[in-house]
Amino acid sequence: MTDRLIQLEKLLAADPHDAFCLYGLAMEHAKRGATARAVELFDQAIGVDPAMCYAYFHKAKTQEAADDVEAARQTLKAGLAVARQIADAKAAGEIAGFLDEIT
Repeated sequence: MTDRLIQLEKLLAADPHDAFCLYGLAMEHAKRGATARAVELFDQAIGVDPAMCYAYFHKAKTQEAADDVEAARQTLKAGLAVARQIADAKAAGEIAGFLDEIT
């Protein structure tokens, strides 16, 4: 395990409901190709903070990389609905753009 993963795991142990830490861990696992673990952590981050739009985006990227395009589409649709609900135009645009790419 890398130093960054070790640090993030320690932070998460101190606060298991830290959405940003969960997101960071998910990103690290996604970078390393541990897609199942990454998706699990993105789901946890979204569970803690459903308005974390980029967790949906990067979860979908991870799913697409794992050749689960249908799951990625569903994730993007959910993320797009959230982004629109909270009026995050930037996130909505990026999520919609990625959804268009894989549709």
